[in-house]
Amino acid sequence: MSDLIPGYATHAATQAYAERSGLAEGHFSDYGTEALKLSSIGLGTDHGEATDAVDAGYRAALAHGLKNGLNVIEAGLSYRYGRSARAAGAAIREAVDAGTPREALFVVGKGGFMAFDDGPPEDMGAWFKDNILKKGMGTPDDLAEGPHLLTPAYIAWQLEQTRQALGVATLDAFLIDQSEVHIPHMETKEDLNQRLQQVYKVLEMAVQAGKLRSYGIATWKSCRVPTNDTLFQSLTSQVANAEKAAGDPQAHHMRLVTMPYNVNMLEGFTRFNQATGQGNVASTVQAAYQLGLYFIGTHSLMGGQLVNEQPPILRQAMGDLRTNAQRALQFARSTPGVGTAMVAMADKAHVDEAIELAHRDPMPRKAFLKMFEQAEDEAEEAEDSGT
Repeated sequence: MSDLIPGYATHAATQAYAERSGLAEGHFSDYGTEALKLSSIGLGTDHGEATDAVDAGYRAALAHGLKNGLNVIEAGLSYRYGRSARAAGAAIREAVDAGTPREALFVVGKGGFMAFDDGPPEDMGAWFKDNILKKGMGTPDDLAEGPHLLTPAYIAWQLEQTRQALGVATLDAFLIDQSEVHIPHMETKEDLNQRLQQVYKVLEMAVQAGKLRSYGIATWKSCRVPTNDTLFQSLTSQVANAEKAAGDPQAHHMRLVTMPYNVNMLEGFTRFNQATGQGNVASTVQAAYQLGLYFIGTHSLMGGQLVNEQPPILRQAMGDLRTNAQRALQFARSTPGVGTAMVAMADKAHVDEAIELAHRDPMPRKAFLKMFEQAEDEAEEAEDSGT
């Protein structure tokens, strides 16, 4: 559509944005071979009731963040029945109209879980027949719990609808969300890999068409569990799927991976379950770096739990920070290898907390690792005690 905002994130524009923001230099990380400058705190949109009031909160908070140094924004069509994506689109438009270049923003979409516009259908079977089956986007046998639909046609549709909702001609990235939920419904993991190769082909075609710049995977359990767990997926296998989809190992556009990561969900940094083919077994954060993937930690505040209660080590190590939210975000973004820590913010005051933190650099590696060792011990003790 002609009213979609043209352009996509570039090195020059994100570099200028970072310099103009007045925030700490360490607040920005390099993304991809283009070395885009992405903020260490990203704007998520996955929490909240499906109400007009929450929509308005998101629009104001997201626009404020985009204008003031938080240039990573992510929304999925399934979030809040499509409302989050539309609110994010309105915020992007407001920021651009106010003078923030589209090329300074990194706009991420997400697909896989089915999108119900403004609420779940009363008759799911009839809705699926009319909206999915008749349109050739999938059959009931293609569904996994959630419900999750991972067909090339449905992902292509979600990609297009996400562009429209976010109001941009080109998405900087698109994430395939929690493909691991299909593993229990397939005979082998290779069946899922074959499906993903077809999905990635659709995304590669979108890149060639100028609708997309890169893509990746958004995981929940698959990178947090041991290798012998049914739901485990290796990053190496996903890169291999992308290489096959592109038809050339050097030409694929898989660039990022996301997973839950915070002081109470440490597996991305502590569980060595990824074989990268470089002679070692690595954590997911390390493997992402070795494979050229940008790591985004999600659930940085653990759904808000870390605002109310968190391991005492955070206050001990970061007593100079003003709030629990800042300490939790500082932990996540200071982890070596973490590019961006995502957090849903539908309140302008919460964005101001994040911007206040962004005036500081992440913790030095040595100081973080010392604190991390203590934090890891406390998390294990809490898990052992069942708290």
